[in-house]
Formats: sequence, C-alpha cells, structure tokens
Amino acid sequence: MTEEKMLSRTQDSVGYIIFNNPEKHNAVSIEMWDALEKFLNQFREDNNIRVVVLEGAGGKSFVSGADISKFDKERSTKEAVLSYNKRTHKVYELLETFPKPTIAKINGYCIGGGLNLAVCCDIRICSEKSKFAMPAAKLSLGYPFSSIKRLFDIMGPGMAKHFMFTAEKISANEAVSCGLVQKLVTEENLETFVNDYAFTISKNAPLTIKAMKQIGIEILKNPSERDLTLCKNLASACFDSQDYKEGRKAFMEKRKPNFKGF
Repeated sequence: MTEEKMLSRTQDSVGYIIFNNPEKHNAVSIEMWDALEKFLNQFREDNNIRVVVLEGAGGKSFVSGADISKFDKERSTKEAVLSYNKRTHKVYELLETFPKPTIAKINGYCIGGGLNLAVCCDIRICSEKSKFAMPAAKLSLGYPFSSIKRLFDIMGPGMAKHFMFTAEKISANEAVSCGLVQKLVTEENLETFVNDYAFTISKNAPLTIKAMKQIGIEILKNPSERDLTLCKNLASACFDSQDYKEGRKAFMEKRKPNFKGF
C-alpha cells in the first residue's frame, strides 16, 4: 500500500511502515504524518497484525526530522506552529499508546522528530553506523513537555540534558550505553535481526503482551492517574483465556504453543 512518501506492508503477523523520502533523508512532511496515522490505525484494527516495525528507506536514515524546506509553508506563523505541533503530538501519542508492540528499525540518521518517533516506540534496534541527535537548540525550536519527558525517562536527566543542550550527535554505542537503543547489530544483519525479533514477539501470547504494554503505560503515568483496576483486569484476562490453557498444554506436550489471542 502506498501513500505518496509513505509505504506499508505485512509479513506474517508483522506490519511494516516505511518512511519513503530518501532524497531528504526521510524528512517528514504533514502529508507523511497523516499517512503514518492512517497506517497505524489500520494495523491497530487488523487482528492478524501483532507487531509493528517503523523504518526508513534508502539505507542512510531512519527519519531525519521535519522537512525544513516546508517550514515557510507549514510553520511560518504562530498559528501554523500551533497547528503543526497539535498534528504531530496526536501521532506521537497514537504511537506511544499503540496497543501492540512497536519497533524502530534504525539504520543511519535518527534526528529531531525522527528521534521523537523512535522513542515513542517500545524497542529501538539500530545498526552500528547510526547517529542520533536532537538539534532543536541549533534551530531555536521549542520542544513540548511530553517530548522532553520521554528523553528524561529513557536516557536519564543528566544524559538527556547533555544531549539536548549541546545538540550534538551521539554514536550507536553511546545510544546503547544510555538506554536509548536496546539492540545494536551490524548493518548487514539489521534486516534479518529485526525481522526475526519481531517474528519472535508475534508468536508470544497476544493477551499477555497487550497486558504488559498497557500496564507499562500506566506505570509511567503519575501515581494519581494510574488505572490499577484496568491493570488487574488485563492480568486476569490472561488467566481466563483459551491461550492460558493452550500455553499449559503446549508446555506439558513439549511443543510450541499456538496462541489465538482469546
């Protein structure tokens, strides 16, 4: 399926969303944000899809941020900036709270808005040549509370401040050491590794994965905002499911379980 500069495809139970603007290092326009929202909603409603992978085309960048060449059109006035930020915030929140596991497959530059997209994913896997940066301080851009909080939560306050204040790039090894990236592999192995990783998750119990993800979202909320009843019900639903019976049966029969998601 094609939506101008965005592509989507499926393989087994994994959905892939591709930023397809390689001549601009996959810089994102408003139209691409709209397509990303559309694809995420499609995969959310598709019961056959259990994991979603985000990646960039061209082999040089994941996403290099917003398309600066369109700033005069999309972000030239206060009203336009507010409209743009509202639009992107909606998509960030959709990705961050997506009910299925999400993986950012990073090969090359992961900059600005691209970094925001990556940290909204559950898992980040990158090649050894990847570079990460938040260059807002070099462009006099403002970042909202939610975007800065994500970096603080993932990297820790000290590293996040260094990262933002200097606006300098960090290497793949540095990204791993500060928790920004979970897995580092060679460029030639990245495709196979991510595919196998996503496939492994897709074969695990969907109800358990769903419960773990949602409970994780609740943990990151302020204590007064957490829905502990929801967490309890999600855990109980796992034990009440046919998949729970299948998991025990498969264990006793020394075979791989065939989970259905109910």
